[in-house]
Amino acid sequence: MLSKAERTKQFIIEKAAAVFNEKGYAGTSMNDLTIATGLTKGSIYGNFENKDDIAIAAFDHNFQLLTTYIKQQMETQISVIDKLMVYPKTYRQFWQLPFLQGGCPLANTATEADDTHPALKTKAAFALQFWRNAVEYRLQTGIDTGEIKPDTNITEFVAVLTSVIQGSVLQAKVSGNLLYLNASMNFMERMINDLRT
Repeated sequence: MLSKAERTKQFIIEKAAAVFNEKGYAGTSMNDLTIATGLTKGSIYGNFENKDDIAIAAFDHNFQLLTTYIKQQMETQISVIDKLMVYPKTYRQFWQLPFLQGGCPLANTATEADDTHPALKTKAAFALQFWRNAVEYRLQTGIDTGEIKPDTNITEFVAVLTSVIQGSVLQAKVSGNLLYLNASMNFMERMINDLRT
């Protein structure tokens, strides 16, 4: 059971996570965090050393929500192909999923932190590699079980899948229109189906 201090810290992280994902690191002020949490600056700083600490914890929280959701959806599927189909199904509905409404936390953080925040850039790089590894594992499993073509170029597939997802979410966020996101997810579904032996 969490202590009162641990519960307060977790509450701050959960409230701050949505703000950071929507406004970014530079765009999020301490005033934004006091409004989101209903706490004073002193209360927030009593639990975190500085804004950097909150931002890193918020990124970890957002990425964990995303990966947990995808993992849970995959666990309801039996075949590797159906597990991979969770990606387009998830991102088609990103505006309905609370943890994605501000956009993909990985893309948002990677774009902003690339040249401005080394610690967040490191977190984003680790998260991207974690995602790549997960997809590579699914593909290799499918090859090993004979469900996926043995000559599948795993590196190429993973690069295209991650790029299509990130690019389509970016277009949807900028335009406010799901047309290109849905077209991209249609392409991804065909790409996944083409893996079948």
